[in-house]
Amino acid sequence: MELLLKPVAERPEYVGLWFLSLGILALMAGMLFGTIGGFQFLFPEFLQELSFVKSRPLHVSLAVAWIFLAAVGSIYYYLPNHCGLRLFFPVAARWHFWIFLLTGIAILSSYVAGRFGGREYWEFPAALSIPIFASWILFGVIYFRTVIKRLEPWPVYYWMWGTGIVFFFLTYAESYLWLIPYFREDMIRELSVQWKSYGALVGSWNMLVYGTAIFVAEKISGERKIALSKLAFGMYFLGLTNLLFGWSHHIYLLPSAPWIRHFGYIISMTELLILGKIIWDWRDSLTDLQKHHYCVAYRFLFAANIWVFLNLILALLISVPAFNIITHGTHITVAHSMGSTIGINTMILLSSVFLVIRLEYKEEAPAGSSKPVMTGFWLANGCLLVFWVALILAGFTKGLYDGPSFQNMMQTIRPHLLVFVGSGVGVMLGLWLVLLPALRLILNLVSARERHATIAGNPLERPA
Repeated sequence: MELLLKPVAERPEYVGLWFLSLGILALMAGMLFGTIGGFQFLFPEFLQELSFVKSRPLHVSLAVAWIFLAAVGSIYYYLPNHCGLRLFFPVAARWHFWIFLLTGIAILSSYVAGRFGGREYWEFPAALSIPIFASWILFGVIYFRTVIKRLEPWPVYYWMWGTGIVFFFLTYAESYLWLIPYFREDMIRELSVQWKSYGALVGSWNMLVYGTAIFVAEKISGERKIALSKLAFGMYFLGLTNLLFGWSHHIYLLPSAPWIRHFGYIISMTELLILGKIIWDWRDSLTDLQKHHYCVAYRFLFAANIWVFLNLILALLISVPAFNIITHGTHITVAHSMGSTIGINTMILLSSVFLVIRLEYKEEAPAGSSKPVMTGFWLANGCLLVFWVALILAGFTKGLYDGPSFQNMMQTIRPHLLVFVGSGVGVMLGLWLVLLPALRLILNLVSARERHATIAGNPLERPA
């Protein structure tokens, strides 16, 4: 009752649900622009009003926004509702949401208007990075002032979330070193810093996502030992090492000391393998009742585990320097990125979304376990596998091509790209089948909490 009597702006779970809702919308829109970009890559005359130059950054920025929105929303929801912690300065969490939303609208508007000014991932004008820095500082203060209240040993996901927050800020700042002439005016120096920062940047958001995966696994099983195990902390320290040094396999093509390449290769082989073992062991420990009770969340987390192993095999190949020379910059790089972004990160975050739904609806049978969601689950994963294989075949064909011209090479790989675009449509439709019911259920929760808060705000209408 005490929770229901708080004003809406001070209700932390309300803000977390809004982050999740906005994240779902970002993923749906990102998939749409990705599909449009795929058709434009093969058929340049398709939707010329929205050229590939615009559709690609729209797709990338919305996909990255989905990862951060879903991870941040999960953290804002779990800490006060299922970790027994009172959120520090809850009104600031609401400010965080509005800064993210308004900055996002400005970024998307700049792309549509054709105003660019950044680098890979952050192709928007550099001035728009200022509110992103401000919001991340705000998030960091809220997070650490909240979890510092916990006196008992921290579960591993607290450490992973905190590390992800700190290192995103550091690597995001590093990605803007190109604004300094010392870096911008030397091509090798700028490429080294950019490729290094983006490799570490992915490591920072992996910390947020993998921490969420372990929380979901703990909640489904009811076993706290998962997040306190030596294996989980081993994965944390390995992930931290990967974040600090794993970027080195991104700069194989640049002049660098041989030990950097070898060290990057060794480090990049390990993190996914341990994550896969944790999820696999967790799956074996569940009872049939637990799997049924959290059916949708369980399925998405297990799907992420399958993609961990598939992407690990690909990572093993492309991290070998001899293969990397052939594959770097080809469609194999895109396959690895899509396998990580959709197959691993998105499946983990969707598992979190449906866990939130299941926890909120409690013993009621939420529509999230309905036939359309399961149809979307199988459609998205099946088409993603075809999509992934088509990109790998296109990349190897391109990397080994030794023909007369670039145009001839593109004609050679065109059949693979047609399969890639067609299966991409299937991935989009499958995810939409999953996301639309999830969005409806979360918005229903937000609406219900607003009504309760309105009643609580009127003393004459408060429940006894």
